[in-house]
Amino acid sequence: MTTALVIFAILAIAALLFGIAVHYGFRAPRIRETGDPADYGLTFRTVNIPGKNGAKLFGWHILATDKPATPTILIMHGWGVNAEIILPVAVPLCGAGYNALLIDARNHGNSDSGGPSSMPKFAEDIESGLDWLKQQPETGKIALLGHSVGAAATLLVASRRHDMDAVISIASFAHPEWLMQRYLQSLHLPKWLIALVLRYVQRIIGHRFDDIAPINTRCKITCPVLLVHGEADKTIPVSDLQAIVDNCKDHKAEILLIPDGDHDSTDKIEQHSGELLSFLERAIPRNL
Repeated sequence: MTTALVIFAILAIAALLFGIAVHYGFRAPRIRETGDPADYGLTFRTVNIPGKNGAKLFGWHILATDKPATPTILIMHGWGVNAEIILPVAVPLCGAGYNALLIDARNHGNSDSGGPSSMPKFAEDIESGLDWLKQQPETGKIALLGHSVGAAATLLVASRRHDMDAVISIASFAHPEWLMQRYLQSLHLPKWLIALVLRYVQRIIGHRFDDIAPINTRCKITCPVLLVHGEADKTIPVSDLQAIVDNCKDHKAEILLIPDGDHDSTDKIEQHSGELLSFLERAIPRNL
């Protein structure tokens, strides 16, 4: 009996340490904003949007015009950053006459905490922002724009509901399992441990990877989609974009490749704002 209890205690401690290690290893760092859209000469208001489970989501509602029913872009950042990091992408779009809502996901920037971060939680926060936007008199047609994990989350949202009019996905991964495998393999972990981590993460986030993978969710989206990717992206290779395209041949998307663009090249994306605007103008024309 004593031996059995000792073995049970060892296994329980091992399981606890395993869970702590996984949570710590995938915890998103919190970086708070130090600037705001006024630094770019943009008119905005700071908002606190009701989120899931009572959380408050920090955001900037940028008003390029005070006309009612103005086309608006909801913008979601990537993992471990905040709205300020992706703000430069919004600047030329707002300068061209689009309103925008930039929000911090839970556990990011100035938004409330909310348990372990995950791509499905990013999607929940986008949906909260979308619901809030639709209540604002300035809002007309809506496009979603996301980067990295935020891009995958926009594709997930657009696959579930059809009250947006366009999606711009920047540097999305094709499948969360591929993304995590690449990271875990870089740590030289054994295959059995990688498989264990992947099963554990799916249990924690409450979703099977196949059900939320952009390679699959993209095929369920009915509105126009623009897939953007840097050709020099080493974090999420451009082959992920090709996998998304190849798996959804019956759902054509527009593609924009950024020469020499790496995963976080917001400056290079800015240089291609004309292509983003061309796509938006066809999907959600501005009020001129």
